[in-house]
Amino acid sequence: MTTQQFDSSTPLAAELADLSQRRHTIAGTQVPLPAKTRIFTVANQKGGVGKTTTAVNIAAALAQFGANVVVIDLDPQGNASTALGIDHHGDVQSIYDVVIQGTDIASALQASPENPRLSVVPSTLDLAGAEIELVSMAGREYRLQRAIETFLQTPAGSKVHYIFIDCPPSLGLLTINAFVAAAEVLIPIQCEYYALEGVTQLVGTIELIKSKLNPTLALSTILLTMFDTRTNLAHQVVSDVREHFPKQTLSSIIPRSVRVSEAPSYGQTVIGYDRNSPGSVSYQEAAIEIANRGAGA
Repeated sequence: MTTQQFDSSTPLAAELADLSQRRHTIAGTQVPLPAKTRIFTVANQKGGVGKTTTAVNIAAALAQFGANVVVIDLDPQGNASTALGIDHHGDVQSIYDVVIQGTDIASALQASPENPRLSVVPSTLDLAGAEIELVSMAGREYRLQRAIETFLQTPAGSKVHYIFIDCPPSLGLLTINAFVAAAEVLIPIQCEYYALEGVTQLVGTIELIKSKLNPTLALSTILLTMFDTRTNLAHQVVSDVREHFPKQTLSSIIPRSVRVSEAPSYGQTVIGYDRNSPGSVSYQEAAIEIANRGAGA
């Protein structure tokens, strides 16, 4: 059944027509590639806001558009590794080996079965103890940064356009390592009550890291997630976030979506699982915005 067969005055028909137009626009879009590698930390210490989902789907969308992308799974839960179809049992080289043992990133890198341009440094449960191990290490805040800098100087690393670091939902040493290693922070904010709670603290942490450890760090991107168009609260949250962070907040908004939620159980992102679904289209639009914002950078 085509969109034209619906009564164009109905909300469903309008929604379908809008989605069809957005897909058409995406299909004709040329996405610019950055002149140098852009490194994002995806962070929010509040759980359940779509942090990992955002990291893997933005990464997958950019890879679909032709970029070479690396996801570093710095969360001991390993959800990003799972969503990208990567084994992350105790026998594989992981980000734990990189940060704690000094292993080269290239040795731990695995290609996602979803897209050869999308690679992952997986997490394992060993990472759960890394916070304690890092405390006594020299240069403990810089270990990930040094590993990434070394990797980017290799032939494989020099071809990488984007690195996304998926952080644990806390502000411990692993997250600090991510902030020190990155130039940009991407914060997903859920369109629900208390959405801005904790973000002020996170922004304060970013400013502290910037002043003490990484002067190039900037909160560049905020993405609104889990938007339910039927509720007044969701619309109010969108308005509040855009008022507080007008330059950083993307125009694209990620809706609540069954497809987005289902995809990780199949070891896929929603980009690979159902590319034409509303959630996938929204993540592709967000990826285009992020790419265009960094054009020429």
